[in-house]
Amino acid sequence: MEFTVTTRDPSCGARCGELRLPHGVVFTPAFAPVATRASVRGITAGRLHECGTQFLLANAYHLALSPGAETVEKLGGLHAFMGWPRPIITDSGGYQVFSLSALNRITDEGAEFRSPLDGSRMFLGPREATRIQNVLGADVVMAFDQCPPFPCSRRTAEAAVRRTVLWARVCREAHEGEGQALFGIVQGSTFEDLRACCVEQILGVGFDGYAIGGVSVGEGARLRERIVRFTAPLLPAERPRYLMGIGFPPDILRAVAEGVDLFDCVAPARMGRNATAFTEEGRLRLRNSSRREDPRPIEEGCDCLACRLYSRGYLNHLFRCGEMLGPILVSIHNIRFYHRMMETARRAIRAGEYAAFCEAFLSRYLQRKDGRS
Repeated sequence: MEFTVTTRDPSCGARCGELRLPHGVVFTPAFAPVATRASVRGITAGRLHECGTQFLLANAYHLALSPGAETVEKLGGLHAFMGWPRPIITDSGGYQVFSLSALNRITDEGAEFRSPLDGSRMFLGPREATRIQNVLGADVVMAFDQCPPFPCSRRTAEAAVRRTVLWARVCREAHEGEGQALFGIVQGSTFEDLRACCVEQILGVGFDGYAIGGVSVGEGARLRERIVRFTAPLLPAERPRYLMGIGFPPDILRAVAEGVDLFDCVAPARMGRNATAFTEEGRLRLRNSSRREDPRPIEEGCDCLACRLYSRGYLNHLFRCGEMLGPILVSIHNIRFYHRMMETARRAIRAGEYAAFCEAFLSRYLQRKDGRS
């Protein structure tokens, strides 16, 4: 992995960079759609490429459950398996320690899960998570971490930081993926001193890049923004900074202003499947009866497949009839919207005008009540 900061915006902390990985270059700041089980639902690799997708995020825990890391390896590795020739990041499964807490038991060695598929037992610790990701063959693999819930006590947050650092050391030792970058993750909930303590210890382990975790677990936009603003500048300027699981436009653009480079979220595709489109003037609900005879595209000036060929009225019809094409088209639009937003952000940074761009974009986006993310 090679990361180069190419432009720093003097108006704020935003920056452009080039992240060179075995399967291509990612121009940052950049957003990744989520392909949890090696697929962005309903959208082919070719369509993702047309949308401007530079990299994807897949999940090691879910792929280990089905079809199994060894099966993916026998079928040529994750890139060949899913027909995606560009960079891939794999999440370690640490988030599932949080999201599937009712199905697991956590110790310093790792987490024992009961499979949501068939109830079978599965143990996932830092060594296991790293080995799975090495076998899958992603360009970037994530250290195994513990994400505490929100709200949580200071004692709970301290325990999660201690365990995250402990597991980070094991991941660093166990990592054997040739050409694969390994990123460490910072936890600490909403406690700034714990965030700073975790950063110091994770930096001491030494990673190729660093992620801010645990800031999309219900803490709310203002608190989330405060934690990102505090944590991002503590991370090395010469390494890529990754904000995990954050995916609504205001959150992304404000984090870019703090110097964050990489983002991922399920929001574009998930909202698309639920008939909600992102536009520069906020969210658009396509199931509403007011769209039934609307001849306009989702967004004027958008170059995505849905906006080039179809009207809001047609999309309203597809959702009302339960046709699968509706969720696919709106998901394509949303993913393209995110990439257009990031392309414009990169141009603004290179021009030294990111702060003004961000303010103007959010002013338009938040003017509609349902644009508040």
